[in-house]
Amino acid sequence: MMSKSLSGIDLLHLTIDDIRRIFSVDDRGLLEEMAHAARELTRRQFGRTISLYAPLYIANYCENECVYCGFHASQKSMPRSKLTMEQIDKECAALAATGNRSVLILTGESRFHSSPQYIRDAVRIAARYFSYVALEVYPLDEEEYSELYLAGVDGVTLYQETYDRARYDELHLAGPKKVYDYRITAPDRIARAGIRHISMGALLGLTDWRRDVIALFEHVRSLERKYPGVEFGLAFPRLRRVADDIHRYQEVSDRDMLKIMCSARLFFPRVGISISTRELPQFRDRIIEFGVTKMSAGSSTRVGGYLEGENKYEDGQFEVFDPRSFDEVKAMLRSKGFDPVVTDWRNIVNS
Repeated sequence: MMSKSLSGIDLLHLTIDDIRRIFSVDDRGLLEEMAHAARELTRRQFGRTISLYAPLYIANYCENECVYCGFHASQKSMPRSKLTMEQIDKECAALAATGNRSVLILTGESRFHSSPQYIRDAVRIAARYFSYVALEVYPLDEEEYSELYLAGVDGVTLYQETYDRARYDELHLAGPKKVYDYRITAPDRIARAGIRHISMGALLGLTDWRRDVIALFEHVRSLERKYPGVEFGLAFPRLRRVADDIHRYQEVSDRDMLKIMCSARLFFPRVGISISTRELPQFRDRIIEFGVTKMSAGSSTRVGGYLEGENKYEDGQFEVFDPRSFDEVKAMLRSKGFDPVVTDWRNIVNS
């Protein structure tokens, strides 16, 4: 039973004020009710389907000094590399050979080493292998997003990291990423450029996750109203501390994650929610019941990782905590009664 302090909350018609109240208490009865409602709502909206995708890193040069990231510019021990177009073609072929048809192309945040033209040419190659091509790169101008859209980009993922402006300034020491306002306005530019899918999130643990998640929800809701033709998605990556980082962060427990996932599903019934291989297999296998619609599988966070086929992550952006192959993740989903989806049901030519 929900506690009396939360009386009056309708889980199927949550407001932001309701979510603030929910986040302020630790109520086991409430969490059980939320989990049940989120599971039923997800089944109603999405059935038992889970879309699968894989990240593909084409470069890891970076101009930023984000203290929590293994790619940061002054990390001299990390080997830096950038794939040629011929290598990107081979890397796409190696990933596509696993059966995956949805790719998320990533670079480090370096306009010099990974120019918009370099990213565009990589997208054109990827579009020959995958029915869905998304990007996770540094924020761009609207005209640059438009050019990428015409090259075949279906979606863009962009994390604000934290909505706490002071904390953002503290953790991003230097580089283009230090400009908070250019990053937070990027989803508007992406939407105006015509790109259909925008996935957003915060890196949980940089500050109080409650404030960041509420700010994220408010941001997405405002964008939904401005751009009703755009499909928005959510992701909730948890911070994984890198070796030389001495900063203090805040823990986000598995129980916190369940509350966040359920709140997201109940507040945004039609929004896709993804879970990455930053999480352990046991957690991913459990959380998919409560709102998740998309998950990465058979992932490598290394530049050229699929062609090499090696499970080394010392030069990846983060360690992959779910090392299962694409086929092993599909088998897990089927064993739980889910239908793994590996391709869009139609290809759309961007014009």
